[in-house]
Amino acid sequence: MLSARSLFQEILDDDRTYRLFCSIAASGEAQGGWENGRIAALVPASLSHLAPKIARHGADEDKHGRIFRALLKRRGLRPVQVPPEADYTMLLERRGIGLTHTKLRRDERLTEHDILVYLAHSRITEQRAADQMALLVRYFGDHPEIGKAVRMISADEDNHLAYCHEELLRLAGSGHGRAIHTALHTCASAEIEVHRQVSLAVMDRMGRLLGWPAPKARTLAAGIHAAYGYDRIAGRRRMTTLTMPERRDPLGGPAAPAPAL
Repeated sequence: MLSARSLFQEILDDDRTYRLFCSIAASGEAQGGWENGRIAALVPASLSHLAPKIARHGADEDKHGRIFRALLKRRGLRPVQVPPEADYTMLLERRGIGLTHTKLRRDERLTEHDILVYLAHSRITEQRAADQMALLVRYFGDHPEIGKAVRMISADEDNHLAYCHEELLRLAGSGHGRAIHTALHTCASAEIEVHRQVSLAVMDRMGRLLGWPAPKARTLAAGIHAAYGYDRIAGRRRMTTLTMPERRDPLGGPAAPAPAL
């Protein structure tokens, strides 16, 4: 019987699929680290209090990239190039979501609206990341090879999500509510589409590496389409709602060090 646990166990047990999984994760985290680092350096003076938190976010993402690369090294594997159709970050950028790499490479201060867009984009993508890591912790939190890593990354993603909620609510309270609402809904619509696209691309690659029979591949693709339908109807509301987190100022200190793997 197909399940999230059995599916990921297959991926974990095969060096080829494990290598692809860790490579995609490491690449995405490294991109997030660079983006947050640049945003922290370009924050407008009016929001300078956010710079240390954005930098901390970037440091966490860099750490996650190192963790995934360490998991590969521990098994004697090297990263592989991420297929373009599975590059979640760049596919979102091509849809005009978030701040472009072209803008971030300039040495020009960002605007308050740019920071609002960044936070809205992060609120959506961090929700996805937090949900995915929570699933991995549920099934593999005690796994001898990846358990320690997924627990730490999951805790960080929860902090990132809480930070986005808190800062967006502060900006909404200072008169940016309408712009935040628009940014959240625009980003959520695009993210739902891109997530389906990337999920189908990754599962297709995994299936070919593992030699999945056609009925199994079709069943998994149908599951991805069903999840997409749920996201469009119910998941979008969860992604675009803002709630003040129980833990306040979750990125107010230095990044925790990576665990010894």
